Amino acid sequence: MKKLTISALLAVFAFSPFYANVFPGETTSIVKMVADAIKWKSESIDVGNIPQGKPKLIRFEFTNTSSKPIVIENVAPSCGCTTADYTKTPILPGKKGFVEASYNAAAAGAFMKTVNVTTSESKTPKTLSFKGVVVS
Repeated sequence: MKKLTISALLAVFAFSPFYANVFPGETTSIVKMVADAIKWKSESIDVGNIPQGKPKLIRFEFTNTSSKPIVIENVAPSCGCTTADYTKTPILPGKKGFVEASYNAAAAGAFMKTVNVTTSESKTPKTLSFKGVVVS
Protein backbone atom coordinates (compact mmCIF):
# COMPACT_ATOMS: atom_id res chain seq x y z
CA MET A 1 0.00 0.00 0.00
CA LYS A 2 2.88 2.32 0.86
CA LYS A 3 4.43 1.79 -2.60
CA LEU A 4 1.12 2.63 -4.27
CA THR A 5 0.81 5.87 -2.30
CA ILE A 6 4.36 6.91 -3.16
CA SER A 7 3.80 6.05 -6.83
CA ALA A 8 0.59 8.08 -6.91
CA LEU A 9 2.34 11.05 -5.31
CA LEU A 10 5.18 10.86 -7.82
CA ALA A 11 2.69 10.73 -10.69
CA VAL A 12 0.87 13.81 -9.38
CA PHE A 13 4.16 15.71 -9.09
CA ALA A 14 5.31 14.56 -12.52
CA PHE A 15 2.25 16.06 -14.19
CA SER A 16 2.06 19.07 -11.90
CA PRO A 17 2.10 22.63 -13.32
CA PHE A 18 5.00 23.23 -10.89
CA TYR A 19 7.35 21.67 -13.43
CA ALA A 20 5.98 23.55 -16.43
CA ASN A 21 8.63 26.27 -16.19
CA VAL A 22 11.61 24.01 -15.46
CA PHE A 23 12.77 23.92 -19.07
CA PRO A 24 13.54 27.17 -20.90
CA GLY A 25 10.74 28.15 -23.26
CA GLU A 26 12.23 28.81 -26.68
CA THR A 27 9.16 27.62 -28.61
CA THR A 28 7.52 31.03 -28.87
CA SER A 29 10.54 32.53 -30.58
CA ILE A 30 10.70 29.57 -33.00
CA VAL A 31 7.00 29.94 -33.80
CA LYS A 32 7.42 33.69 -34.26
CA MET A 33 10.44 33.16 -36.52
CA VAL A 34 8.51 30.74 -38.76
CA ALA A 35 5.45 33.02 -38.78
CA ASP A 36 7.65 35.95 -39.77
CA ALA A 37 9.34 34.02 -42.62
CA ILE A 38 6.36 34.74 -44.91
CA LYS A 39 4.35 37.95 -44.86
CA TRP A 40 1.03 37.44 -46.66
CA LYS A 41 -0.58 40.45 -48.29
CA SER A 42 -3.91 38.95 -47.24
CA GLU A 43 -4.82 35.56 -45.75
CA SER A 44 -8.55 35.99 -46.40
CA ILE A 45 -10.17 37.53 -49.47
CA ASP A 46 -13.81 38.51 -50.02
CA VAL A 47 -14.44 38.33 -53.78
CA GLY A 48 -17.98 39.75 -53.47
CA ASN A 49 -20.53 38.75 -56.11
CA ILE A 50 -19.32 36.62 -59.01
CA PRO A 51 -21.29 35.34 -62.02
CA GLN A 52 -22.46 31.73 -62.08
CA GLY A 53 -20.75 29.44 -64.60
CA LYS A 54 -17.61 31.56 -64.81
CA PRO A 55 -14.48 30.47 -62.87
CA LYS A 56 -13.04 33.12 -60.54
CA LEU A 57 -9.28 33.49 -60.03
CA ILE A 58 -8.20 34.53 -56.53
CA ARG A 59 -4.55 35.52 -56.01
CA PHE A 60 -2.78 35.45 -52.63
CA GLU A 61 0.58 37.22 -52.66
CA PHE A 62 3.38 37.02 -50.10
CA THR A 63 6.90 38.25 -49.42
CA ASN A 64 9.77 36.13 -48.14
CA THR A 65 10.90 38.02 -45.03
CA SER A 66 13.41 35.36 -43.95
CA SER A 67 17.13 35.24 -44.73
CA LYS A 68 16.95 32.12 -46.89
CA PRO A 69 14.97 30.93 -49.94
CA ILE A 70 11.51 29.49 -49.35
CA VAL A 71 9.96 26.75 -51.47
CA ILE A 72 6.22 26.09 -51.66
CA GLU A 73 6.02 22.33 -51.20
CA ASN A 74 2.29 21.71 -51.44
CA VAL A 75 -0.95 23.58 -52.13
CA ALA A 76 -4.18 21.73 -51.31
CA PRO A 77 -7.60 23.24 -52.14
CA SER A 78 -10.46 22.24 -49.82
CA CYS A 79 -12.65 20.78 -52.56
CA GLY A 80 -12.75 19.60 -56.16
CA CYS A 81 -14.42 22.83 -57.27
CA THR A 82 -11.15 24.71 -56.69
CA THR A 83 -7.83 24.30 -58.46
CA ALA A 84 -4.56 25.88 -57.43
CA ASP A 85 -1.35 27.26 -58.92
CA TYR A 86 1.66 28.74 -57.16
CA THR A 87 5.23 29.96 -57.53
CA LYS A 88 7.19 26.81 -58.42
CA THR A 89 10.71 28.25 -58.06
CA PRO A 90 12.41 29.08 -54.72
CA ILE A 91 11.40 32.54 -53.47
CA LEU A 92 14.56 34.41 -52.49
CA PRO A 93 14.75 36.63 -49.40
CA GLY A 94 12.88 39.89 -49.98
CA LYS A 95 11.16 38.58 -53.13
CA LYS A 96 7.48 37.94 -53.75
CA GLY A 97 5.58 34.77 -54.54
CA PHE A 98 1.95 33.81 -55.06
CA VAL A 99 -0.71 31.16 -54.58
CA GLU A 100 -3.68 31.29 -56.95
CA ALA A 101 -6.99 29.52 -56.50
CA SER A 102 -9.46 29.15 -59.35
CA TYR A 103 -13.00 28.60 -58.07
CA ASN A 104 -15.56 27.00 -60.38
CA ALA A 105 -18.67 29.08 -59.64
CA ALA A 106 -21.14 26.40 -60.75
CA ALA A 107 -23.81 26.66 -58.05
CA ALA A 108 -25.55 29.88 -57.04
CA GLY A 109 -25.29 31.04 -53.43
CA ALA A 110 -22.77 32.00 -50.80
CA PHE A 111 -19.49 30.11 -50.55
CA MET A 112 -16.34 29.97 -48.44
CA LYS A 113 -13.34 27.90 -49.54
CA THR A 114 -9.85 27.32 -48.23
CA VAL A 115 -6.44 26.46 -49.63
CA ASN A 116 -3.75 24.92 -47.40
CA VAL A 117 -0.17 25.90 -48.23
CA THR A 118 2.88 24.00 -46.95
CA THR A 119 6.32 25.58 -47.33
CA SER A 120 9.92 24.62 -46.62
CA GLU A 121 9.76 26.92 -43.56
CA SER A 122 6.92 25.10 -41.83
CA LYS A 123 5.40 21.67 -42.23
CA THR A 124 2.23 22.99 -40.60
CA PRO A 125 0.02 24.19 -43.47
CA LYS A 126 -1.05 27.83 -43.64
CA THR A 127 -4.77 28.11 -44.39
CA LEU A 128 -5.80 30.82 -46.84
CA SER A 129 -9.51 31.47 -47.38
CA PHE A 130 -11.80 33.22 -49.81
CA LYS A 131 -15.52 33.82 -49.82
CA GLY A 132 -18.23 35.42 -51.87
CA VAL A 133 -21.63 34.93 -53.47
CA VAL A 134 -22.29 33.26 -56.82
CA VAL A 135 -25.16 35.04 -58.59
CA SER A 136 -27.06 33.68 -61.59
